Amino acid sequence: MADKPARSQKNFGKLDRDGFIHRSWIKGTGLPEHVFDGRPIIGICNTWSELVTCQFHLRDLAEFVKRGVWEAGGVPIEFPAMSLPETQMRPTAMLFRNLLAMEVEESIRANPIDGVVLLGGCDKTTPGQLMGAASVDLPTMVLSSGPMLNGKFQGRDIGSGTDVWRFSEEVRAGTMSLADFMGAEAGMSRSHGTCNTMGTASTMASLIEALGVSLPTNAALPGVDARRKALAHLTGMRAVELVKQDVRLSQILTREAFENAILMHAAIGGSTNAVVHLLALAGRVGVPLSLEDFDTIARDVPLLVNLMPSGKYLMEDFCYAGGCPAVMNEMGNLFRRDAITVSGHTQGQIADAAQVWNRDVISTREAPFGPSSGVWVLRGNLCPDGAILKPSAATPELLTHRGRAVVFESIEDYHARIDDPDLEVDATSILVLKGCGPKGYPGMPEVGNMALPPKLLQQGVRDMVRISDARMSGTAYGTVILHVAPETAAGGPLALVRNGDEIVFDGPARTLDLLIDDAEMARRRAEWEAVREAPTPTRGWSRLYVDTVLQADRGVDLDFLVGKTTTEVTRESH
Repeated sequence: MADKPARSQKNFGKLDRDGFIHRSWIKGTGLPEHVFDGRPIIGICNTWSELVTCQFHLRDLAEFVKRGVWEAGGVPIEFPAMSLPETQMRPTAMLFRNLLAMEVEESIRANPIDGVVLLGGCDKTTPGQLMGAASVDLPTMVLSSGPMLNGKFQGRDIGSGTDVWRFSEEVRAGTMSLADFMGAEAGMSRSHGTCNTMGTASTMASLIEALGVSLPTNAALPGVDARRKALAHLTGMRAVELVKQDVRLSQILTREAFENAILMHAAIGGSTNAVVHLLALAGRVGVPLSLEDFDTIARDVPLLVNLMPSGKYLMEDFCYAGGCPAVMNEMGNLFRRDAITVSGHTQGQIADAAQVWNRDVISTREAPFGPSSGVWVLRGNLCPDGAILKPSAATPELLTHRGRAVVFESIEDYHARIDDPDLEVDATSILVLKGCGPKGYPGMPEVGNMALPPKLLQQGVRDMVRISDARMSGTAYGTVILHVAPETAAGGPLALVRNGDEIVFDGPARTLDLLIDDAEMARRRAEWEAVREAPTPTRGWSRLYVDTVLQADRGVDLDFLVGKTTTEVTRESH
């Protein structure tokens, strides 16, 4: 900043009519004259909302960020961005991730700020904010809201989402009473904060640390822990220093940083949703990243963290065990240790300062909690552009499987037939759900972990191979093949699957194939094209989304948002 005027001075430094307008109207908020002398203006992008416990406390955290900004000689200015409550938004919060990214991008670019702190937490909020900020490329830091405390029910810990899916299946199987199911509800979410399992929110907060765009311990400190408030204060201080040093987001979000995120994702047993979010973010900053990278880069990384849904512990336990810095330490030379971070330290320096305090939660590389984890990227005639599976959440015996398809043409078809005792299905069947991709739903919902038929649950079946163009919650589990691309609505081969077709899945070989020949595939395609109905939103955001959204293998961003832009706005407002 000493070498060039602050970006905000284009508004606040002018001694003319425009400068008068810019200063006078913001002085109405109570700012005194002297704060416009060129000191850094730090925007605090806050997704606070009463619609979701994940971000309910961000108003309070913002005040601690402001303390840090003032202490470091900056000026904090808070501004809002839409919240994306995963548990409330319909048809799916993912439909609105790119809308949030657009809002954040334009808010940062249009306003007189020199750096930004992003306050988010719930699943799509973190990637949406960071995608938007990356497209502007100012000095940027992320402060996550933090996970909620461990859930409690009948004297034991229960986990967000993971135990919801488990309890629901037990009720449908007749092995858990409805009264007990409802009784667990109050103990599941005991405090502010994101899901306490290694769901998408906790995964993305962990990957934020691995990317280097937050201070250490950002991921695991509980939302109600006083140390998160202290972290907020330190984040505000550091944001000012980043502006003074002109450390921009593009300097942090390098190829090395994305490789670290993939390595961390494997070590923690992270959510499959991280794949589309990292692909979209890489597209915003121009870093080459492919679907295959998630499989190849992580193959030497075992599952180190014993958290639901892949294990038994929760985020509060992960915090006390050492959190992400301890995982980095345990990964040793697998981690890209020279990668720089917003803290001013390299990832290697952060890792060297960390320790593991509970080996039940964070294991060693020599005796890991599980084998090579991450995601498997599948290819075959059913998914020419790829599909993914999370092996750590799957049943090992099903990772190689051949079975007959039980096909649901839509989510409505699934709901109408799955409980039918006459449904032709057995434990070897493969459930196939169509029409739930980015365009088809629209928004690519978390319905890929289809609940099993009650008649099989009553026989003791608790997992089956399931295939769809949808996503699943990071808190979910099972042998679930997701993100099939191209999706049904885009004419992918998934659209051509029929009841009774044989499908062969070979996880170790990374293949997924529909066992029909090319001629039959072509005949079915011609029939399908003749009756095809494209998704038809008529207006607003849904129309723009369906017209321009990319497929899962490219991150589900909008096609016109990919690539770098600029911070510059050359025209005045008056």
